[in-house]
Amino acid sequence: MTNPRSKTEAISKTTQTYVEEWIKEQIYGFRKEIRSKYLDKGNEMEVVAIDSAIDWLDLEMVLKNKTTLEDEHFTGMPDIILPEEVIDIKCSWDCYTFPLFDTEIPTKDYFYQLQVYMHLTGKKKARLVYCLLNTPEHLTYEPQRNYDNLDKKYRVKTFDVEYNETVISDLQDRVEKIRVLIKNNYKL
Repeated sequence: MTNPRSKTEAISKTTQTYVEEWIKEQIYGFRKEIRSKYLDKGNEMEVVAIDSAIDWLDLEMVLKNKTTLEDEHFTGMPDIILPEEVIDIKCSWDCYTFPLFDTEIPTKDYFYQLQVYMHLTGKKKARLVYCLLNTPEHLTYEPQRNYDNLDKKYRVKTFDVEYNETVISDLQDRVEKIRVLIKNNYKL
């Protein structure tokens, strides 16, 4: 995936909206809660998805990373940190949101997330892993779908990502522009 952002790009309206929400969090002392069935499943099934990915990808015995990493520009918590790579795991809602035939990461934000994880860990390789798991009955009013009988090749999809220093530099520039925006336009 190439970097669609340029160093000269102005701060987008979406970014300005995000900044304003962040400032409100700082003022009022709590975060806006975002809920969806997709996030609920991902959060509830996180440990199962990580265990499934470890099994299906024949990874060495590893544990979920529980350490938040940060530097002066970024914060992140990759799911798995291996000696040569970082791995982040996503849990698809169902077989229709599972990227079985995709050849590139379906959500560009995940590309940037992995770039930051590599930057924070010093790794040069990352993998984004999608898992297709049964949705717990209490999370859906849809007919229950059971994927247990399927071969793992239909339940796990990986995307390899190489570290791109230019992407990190561009993201750092964006963070600095946002800091200037906050300093110049918002009186806290």
